[in-house]
Parts: sequence; structure tokens; C-alpha cells
Amino acid sequence: MSELDFETRYEGKEKNEIGILGNNINEMAEKLEQAISELKTANNELQRDIEQKTKVDEMRKEFLSNVSHELKTPIALIQGYAEGLQECVNDDAQSREFYCEVIMDEAGKMNRMVKKLLTLNQLEFGDQKVVMERFDIIALIDSILSASVLIAEQKGVTVRMDKMDPVYVWADEFDIEEVFTNYFSNALNHVDFEKVIEVKVRKEDTKVRVSVFNTGKQIPEEDIDRIWDKFYKVDKARTREYGGSGIGLSIVKAIMDALHQPFGVKNWDNGVEFWFELDSK
Repeated sequence: MSELDFETRYEGKEKNEIGILGNNINEMAEKLEQAISELKTANNELQRDIEQKTKVDEMRKEFLSNVSHELKTPIALIQGYAEGLQECVNDDAQSREFYCEVIMDEAGKMNRMVKKLLTLNQLEFGDQKVVMERFDIIALIDSILSASVLIAEQKGVTVRMDKMDPVYVWADEFDIEEVFTNYFSNALNHVDFEKVIEVKVRKEDTKVRVSVFNTGKQIPEEDIDRIWDKFYKVDKARTREYGGSGIGLSIVKAIMDALHQPFGVKNWDNGVEFWFELDSK
């Protein structure tokens, strides 16, 4: 017992003082063993809490560092153009309108980035509950594509998707809408050459595979594994041009990880394909 070994017990049947003492020692050993077990459990939970707090602190520092870095450019632009308006650098109405448009555009970019960061933060901290439901993935994709017709036309992009009967999957419909929207927005922002985006839905046994392909430049092999990282941008100049934050694919990763479903990207000779899979049963 002195070495915290509680396996050995007094097994005598005596009714005398030795027997009473032995039974008391047995009872004390059981209580000590239980107390030590509870202490070890509490210690383990404390260690886990400490590790979680350390992780949260590190994520908070990374979050603040990244946000500070990403907001520098739009804030500098807003400040510069606002000062230009104040000092009447250009008095004509056209210049003033341009200055105001830049300020509103940059403010909009910051607003979108902050919203995406909040979404990603909820996903990474596990605050967002996954609600598994059965829904028609074709209907969901059709609604997203219909809402994007105008912007695709403005960019001169041809969007292709074969007409299909309903295809049912199991997932959180709200989250999958976010995943597909991010993939499709990414394709719209990077489509080039023939300017074609092709959406495919394929059933494979108990899986449904959704892919979004766009013609254009390939992703450099050294960047393939890093595109899912927060704020990582392969082409910084182009990302800046369309107002990208480098957060969309991080949200995709967080959602698909939470659903425990596969996803990925593949380079083709004439473009890039992003995909994800869901259970059909």
C-alpha cells in the first residue's frame, strides 16, 4: 500500500481485532484507490485544459497577426483616398466619385474578410454544430449557379453542367452550400484561356463526387498542399485584384474535416479541378 499497490487485500475470516483491522485496511485501500483514480482523472482533464488553452492562445495570436497583416493594405488605401478627398487633390466630380468607389470597395473587402474569418473561427473551435440531413445536391448546385449567371456573363465565362435527376446526399446542407460556393467563386476568379467552368456530379457506389473545373493556369506543385492554409495566396497580385482573402479554401477544409469526408484539388493540362465527396446512404 505504501507503494500505491492496492491489489493485495486482507482475506482473513477472523472476528477478532486482527480481522477488524484487516477489514478496515481493505476499506481504506479501496477509498485510497478511488481517490487516486479521481485525482489522476482530474489531473488528466487539467492537462487537457492547459493544452487547449495553449492551443487557443496560439490560434488567437496567429489570428490577430494574420488579420493585422491582411487589413494593412485596405486600411492604407482607404486612408489615402479619404485624405485625397479631404485635401481636394482632384476637384472634378469624376475623380471624387472614383475616390469614393475605391473607399467603398476596400471597406467591402474588409467586411467580407472579417465575416469569413468569423466563420472559420467558429469551425476551428468546434462552435458550429454539424446537422446531418438528407438533401438533393443537384438542386443546391442549380440554385447557386442560377444566382451566379450575371457575374459569369460579365466575365465572359461559360458554365457547363449536365442536366441530372435528383441526387441525394447526407451532410449539413448549409455547410455544403458554403463549400460549393467557395469552389465556384474560386473558379470564377481564376478562370482563364477558354474561360470555361465545368461542374460535375458523379455517383460512385455509396459516394457522390462533386467537382468544379476551370480552364486556366495550373497551381504550382510546391503550392498544392498549402492552398488550404489560412491567408495563403498562390498569386498575390491576382488575389488582390479580385479582393480575395485567402480564407475560402480554409473554410472548405474545416467543413470537410468536420464532416470526415474527402476533398482535394487536381491539376489538368488546361486547368484546375477542385472536388469533394459525400455519403449517399
